[in-house]
Amino acid sequence: MATVKSKILGPDGQPIQYEVLDREISAGGLTGIRQVWHTGVADGMTPVRLASILEGAAAGNAYDYLTLAEEMEERDLHYASVLGTRKLAFAGLEIQVDAATDEARDVEIADAVREVIATPDFGEMISDLTDALGKGYSVVEIIWDRSGTPWKAARLEHRDPRFFRFDQATGRQLRLLDDADPVNGIALAPYKFIVHLPKIRSGLPVRGGLARLAAVGYMCKAWTWKDWMAFADIFGLPMRVGTYGNGAKEEDIARLMSAVANLGSDAAAVIHESTRISFEAAPNTAGAADFFEKLATWWDKQISKGVLGQTMTADDGSSHSQAKVHNEVRLDLLKADAQALENTLNRDLVRAFVDLNFGPGRYPILKVPVPEPEDTRLLIDALEKLVPMGLEVEQSIIRDKLGLPDPATGKDVKLLRAPAQAASGAPDADHSVDATKMVKQAENRERAPAPDREDQLAALLADAADPLVGEWIDQVRNLVDTASSLEDVRDGLLDLLPSLDAGKFAQVMQHALAIAGAAGMLDALDDSRA
Repeated sequence: MATVKSKILGPDGQPIQYEVLDREISAGGLTGIRQVWHTGVADGMTPVRLASILEGAAAGNAYDYLTLAEEMEERDLHYASVLGTRKLAFAGLEIQVDAATDEARDVEIADAVREVIATPDFGEMISDLTDALGKGYSVVEIIWDRSGTPWKAARLEHRDPRFFRFDQATGRQLRLLDDADPVNGIALAPYKFIVHLPKIRSGLPVRGGLARLAAVGYMCKAWTWKDWMAFADIFGLPMRVGTYGNGAKEEDIARLMSAVANLGSDAAAVIHESTRISFEAAPNTAGAADFFEKLATWWDKQISKGVLGQTMTADDGSSHSQAKVHNEVRLDLLKADAQALENTLNRDLVRAFVDLNFGPGRYPILKVPVPEPEDTRLLIDALEKLVPMGLEVEQSIIRDKLGLPDPATGKDVKLLRAPAQAASGAPDADHSVDATKMVKQAENRERAPAPDREDQLAALLADAADPLVGEWIDQVRNLVDTASSLEDVRDGLLDLLPSLDAGKFAQVMQHALAIAGAAGMLDALDDSRA
């Protein structure tokens, strides 16, 4: 079959080969260089073995490292959880497509790209590409459907990262392992693969996966868990000791041994009257079991820091202020991951789709925006104060920030309105409501009764005491915000207590008591006059 070459040049500068676009060229099988079944490497992991695996990956042979990265997600519940959290952060993001310009041709191309990202396969592909966070890279093969116009991606198949390897010259160009070249691999066909290489850290891509960062913690925690289980097996149950006399026969001793061994599971045994079984309590091992737990927890926290950038939402309890700070750190990671995903999709999917169907030219931009968390209470408080002062705000912007749709129209639609609008009827849709009029109408309402003497005294005391108490609260808040545990808060409060100035507060209280006494005398005088 003759090879049909396109006038369109791929990223490598070579013409595109049409006949490979609708064929699978990187699928695995039972035999050959790309086998779908693999043996594990995590059993009996030692520092020497782990160092060998990591050094081999850095030298270009990442087969064992990729296998270990896969097994870590299967065996370590904590690593699987925090890595899954970072992967699933993409699930709530909406992908947008912006046309290159407002010209009809560019809008048409952008609409065609939007149809591509609306397919179910596209969402599953995003999940497959996030596998690169742990392993350093992820590859999806595009099987094009050329039966109609435009050409579309019939399937997006995720490929095992062990089917690929980086070139020896630069360590950055991914190549497909093939029977034609099982050592160095062959170049990837243009417009056939989506290769996601998130830049988690600088250097060779194969060294940038989070699994490499967490591998040492996984190994040490596996040892901790093994020792912990051995400790529980030895010291969790009392020692069963069987004794026999001098004249005991070998068959009696054997039966006694069997009875002692089975006593732990059967909780019953039959022995000769000349023998005896006693239970010896385990030696005092207070705190020994806590050592294993603390060690495993410490490694969990290190893995959380490496994957999520923090521990508050994964390991430690936190106050609202602490969680807010740490969530902002996670927001930075999500933004970086989203930016890397944008670059990959625009380079390997959008450009390929546009070139094959519309020809090279201006490309629409695919974006993965990360919404900023909005403090709605602060927004509403600001609007409540600034709008009456003359600030003009577009309603659609506020609705977008609050997640509210535009109000429906029609005579049967019931809308919640401000009191001023409800009294005078709905404002004309073509005219804005005068904020100053709304303020005057609000001022014309029935005024609240004047505060009594007790309220005045309370307000006077608050004016004098609030600055002092506010300083104390600020110091305590700063302590809680910077503390990493409840123990740090407790110790910090003990250190902070001597520095809190109670003398000024005592003076304020003395002054308040004196005023209260005078007020009481004035009330008594008023009563006597009445």
